[in-house]
Amino acid sequence: MSAPHPSRSRRPLAIGRRSLLKTAALAVAGLGAGGGRRKRILLRSSWQTVNIGDVAHTPGLLAILERCMPDVDVTLWPSHLDNGVEALLRRRFPQLQIAADKAAVESAFDECDMLLHGSGPSLVAEKDVRRWHETTRKPFGVYGITFSGNASPVAAAGSIMPTIELFNASRFVFFRDSASLALARESGCTCPVIGLGPDGAFGTDLRDDAAAESFLSAQGLERGRFLCCIPRLRFTPYWSIPSKKARFDPVKHARNEALKEHDHAPLRQAITDVVRQTGLAVLVCPEDMTQVAVGRELIVEKLPDDVRRRVVWRDRFWLPDEAISTYVRSAGLFGNEMHSPIMCIGNGVPAIVCRWAEQTTKGLMWRDIGLGDWLFDFDQEADLQRLPPAVLAMARDPAGARRRAELARSEVERLTAVAMATVADCLK
Repeated sequence: MSAPHPSRSRRPLAIGRRSLLKTAALAVAGLGAGGGRRKRILLRSSWQTVNIGDVAHTPGLLAILERCMPDVDVTLWPSHLDNGVEALLRRRFPQLQIAADKAAVESAFDECDMLLHGSGPSLVAEKDVRRWHETTRKPFGVYGITFSGNASPVAAAGSIMPTIELFNASRFVFFRDSASLALARESGCTCPVIGLGPDGAFGTDLRDDAAAESFLSAQGLERGRFLCCIPRLRFTPYWSIPSKKARFDPVKHARNEALKEHDHAPLRQAITDVVRQTGLAVLVCPEDMTQVAVGRELIVEKLPDDVRRRVVWRDRFWLPDEAISTYVRSAGLFGNEMHSPIMCIGNGVPAIVCRWAEQTTKGLMWRDIGLGDWLFDFDQEADLQRLPPAVLAMARDPAGARRRAELARSEVERLTAVAMATVADCLK
């Protein structure tokens, strides 16, 4: 089964969730029938834990597989599960097998029927996928990634890049944005199924309601009476996170410094307009560990005094369960990040995305799911001016914004069901 061409996926379809799950379930019917051995998927995912978007890729895709393929066992092959993430996954997925060391990975190579590369900014684990292919010759596929065309160097003049060769050896490749899909086709991707497959983080259903309620109560934030805002620099300053042990990058730092005011002034104006014209409060919160300080410096401390009194600064990092439990109690989210908006739409919460060229093409997925007017390119002066009125409009019409979020969610689930049917066909 082939995924629809992007041109057929622009309009959100209001398809019921039961119908979507039924569609996917029909595709996997019989995978565990007859008393035989249950099929097994090796999921290569969990790239890092300092960003709740990277954390969310894994539980999101695990939840999708759980709903669509309940008779299939999944083994996770992670890169990182520190900072409380392993415990988070085990609470939600107590039966999950984790290939945490070399021996466990080798066993998974023997026991699993296929490898599934999860969502990410590229074919993150390209070496591992190649190893699976060359060692086992068993099926593999790629789900919900961005492709920039430069993940691997061109092998030789006149040849196609090694990444494309690996794509072509796969059973399927699903890209999370139509620009990546178009580039892969132009670059020579000819695998049996190539299409749009939403980022796995859309499926994240983690919750920590107690933590969220405690935090909101302590901060005086009322359900439905606040918006969330997320800051971001052009390049994540990983060198400021001790556990990353990253070298200071003077070029990236200079770019951040040059544009940090440019990229956050529209957010401050939006906050000011919302607070003064609607009475809603605003929570400035992080998606990665570095954004706690960024939110204070570039947003909270630069707001007018009357506005700042209605703004809460979250002074510590969090995990996706508490973040989502907070987002679903808000009136919506806006900011310079991608995956908190993804988790919002996946849970029916309105979300506005601001992007720039340094973030690759992943933000264009908002157009693919029918939210093009909630996507703002901060490399374009006109979009800088358009953002505050759009945030204000979302705040003033919460019911209408929720309806738009639900329509986008339905389109995400439609595309997901198509992709999962393809995964199931591969297992058959």
